[in-house]
Amino acid sequence: MLKPWMMIAILLAAAGPLSASEIVDATNPEKIRQLAQGYGSATLTTDGTGDPMIRGRIDGTSCAIIFYGCSENRDCKNIQFTSAWQTNGQYTLEDMNRWNRTARFGKAYLDGDGDPVLEMNVNLDFGVTERNLDDTLDWWRVALLQFRGEVLTK
Repeated sequence: MLKPWMMIAILLAAAGPLSASEIVDATNPEKIRQLAQGYGSATLTTDGTGDPMIRGRIDGTSCAIIFYGCSENRDCKNIQFTSAWQTNGQYTLEDMNRWNRTARFGKAYLDGDGDPVLEMNVNLDFGVTERNLDDTLDWWRVALLQFRGEVLTK
C-alpha cells in the first residue's frame, strides 16, 4: 500500500512541469497586451522614458498598464494598472480613505490637481501563469467598476 506522500509525489510527477508558454512576466509586454485586450482595447506604446506601456479602455474607462523595473526599456519586472479621472476637485481625501479601508484591490488617492487616481501594483518578477495574470486583470476590471460605482457617483 502506498503512503499518502508517495501518492502526492506520483500525482505531481504525472502532472509534469508547467510549460514555458504558460508563464508570463513583465519582459513580454505584447503577451500582457494580448491578455489585456480580452477586457477591452489595448495598445502597446512607450512612456516618456521609453519603457513599455499599454493604453486602453475597460468597460468605457480609460486606463494604462505601466511597466517598472526595466533595464534599458526592456526586461521589466513589475507592472501597475492605473486610471485617473478629471473631476474638478469634487472628491475628498475621506472619499479616497474610505475606498482604501474597504476595497481589497486597487489603492486610491488624489493627484496634485485633486483628481482621483486608482492604481494596482502587480509583481511579475519570476513570472506567473497566464491564468493568474488573466484573473488579476479581471480583479482590476472589478476594482474599476466598483470604484466608479462607489466613489465616483458621489
